[in-house]
This record gives sequence, structure tokens and C-alpha cells, in this order.
Amino acid sequence: MSLTHPTSFASEFGISTGSGTIVKQKKPRTMNTLKNNVRLTGNLGFDPEVREIAKGRKVARISVATNDSYRNASGERVTDTQWHTVVAWGQTAEQVERLLRKGSPVALEGRLVHRSYEAKDGSKRYVTEVVMSGFQLLSPAKPEEAAAAA
Repeated sequence: MSLTHPTSFASEFGISTGSGTIVKQKKPRTMNTLKNNVRLTGNLGFDPEVREIAKGRKVARISVATNDSYRNASGERVTDTQWHTVVAWGQTAEQVERLLRKGSPVALEGRLVHRSYEAKDGSKRYVTEVVMSGFQLLSPAKPEEAAAAA
């Protein structure tokens, strides 16, 4: 373990060094990049739904299932599945259309968007979805690895 010199520690956190001077605090760099960032790893629930909304402009909609498992009070393993609506635009939508299928394991990144619209019956509907900025197709788990994870 390396020890930090008290002056550099003080400068890191904006603490007085005892010499009567206060070192100016640096802005944390990581917080600037964590504004609206979503990362999901899961499996596609259905084949991508792709539409062309304008000449050459595509939008793809997918549903991704993520699983979380834990043991309940009686020691039984419980799996909680969450479904996430994901939308991809442009070139990303074209890649989704070409590479992803129902059941595909995928890691994706994007931003969370909340929006509302008026349904055909006149009611106001609210939607929360992830707008995908990129994805990586993962290799499917081997049957013996899947059994060990369960």
C-alpha cells in the first residue's frame, strides 16, 4: 500500500495543510462523465423490430431481459427478471437489425429517456426507454456454465 504525502492528500480534498493555506479542491473528473449513462447486460426477448421512418433513417426497438438472483429468507435461490425497452437509431439500428436475434446475449450502453405521448384513445401514456449508443454481442453461455450459475 502506498502512502500519500499529507500535502498531496490535502490538495486532493481541499483541506488546510496547517501552514495557513488552503489548497483549492480539484473537480472530480469521473462525475462529469456519469451524467446519464446506462449499461445493461442481458438477452433479447424478441427479434428486433426495425422500421424506416424516413429515407435511409432507421429505428430499431428491442427488449432486453436482465436477471438478478439472490437467496430468500428460507435459503432458496430467487431470480428476478427485469425487462428494458431499448431503442437504436441510424447506423446502430442497422447493426442491431443485422446482428441481433431473440435470445442473443448482449452488452449495451446508452442513455435513459422518459417521454409521453397521446394514445389513439386520447389517454396520455408515459414511456421510459434506453436510447442505445452502442452494443457488443456476447458469446452464448456454455450449457455447463449456465447450470453452474443457476
